[in-house]
Amino acid sequence: MYGFVKFLVRCYMRAAYSIKIEGKENIPTDTTVIYTPNHRSNLDPPLVGVFDKNFVSFMAKEELFQKKSFGALIRFLGAFPVSRGKGDMSVIDTSVERLEKGDLMIFPEGSRSKDGKVHKGHTGAALVAARSGKPIVPVGIVYDGELKFRKKITIKYGVPIDPSEYVEVCDEPNPRQLVKLKKRYMADIKELVEGGQLALEGEEQPKIEMKEDGGDE
Repeated sequence: MYGFVKFLVRCYMRAAYSIKIEGKENIPTDTTVIYTPNHRSNLDPPLVGVFDKNFVSFMAKEELFQKKSFGALIRFLGAFPVSRGKGDMSVIDTSVERLEKGDLMIFPEGSRSKDGKVHKGHTGAALVAARSGKPIVPVGIVYDGELKFRKKITIKYGVPIDPSEYVEVCDEPNPRQLVKLKKRYMADIKELVEGGQLALEGEEQPKIEMKEDGGDE
């Protein structure tokens, strides 16, 4: 049933917008991953999720679950509630658990960007990666202006980031190491969305070697 609903949503997205996908060969096929897209609109989760072969979970603000019918729908599609600004650490445990069954989507900016640029990110995705050991795949959702009918949208998947290159994979990772990992994926997202040279505030970027079977199809 989930696959059928995802197929219908994918068909709708293709009909409503002119969508181009780049970098799907970057997505590892031998493990689940953490997608970290920039955040433009409420349609971002399906824009990224419906083109993934796996089940994709994503965080959604708890207010969206207050309406029972809509809450049930997005829960069916993989959403789980998060209480913003309350320091709810249970969402990290839930995220790690979800990665055992499928992929996970986290929007590191937290809130939507009103100007289309990539803004300051948070370390939530870094913490989940450090706790799970799963790679982070930066994602850029790129379009000009407002999201309207037949708008040209490019979804760009970046090179996967191995968290062990930045942080010790454990239950209680070093906060400074988490910040370094956050800076890496935020720089990659910014590169995908805005272009230009990656900048990690003077820090050298370690090279990530792709797995031989990392192609999508």
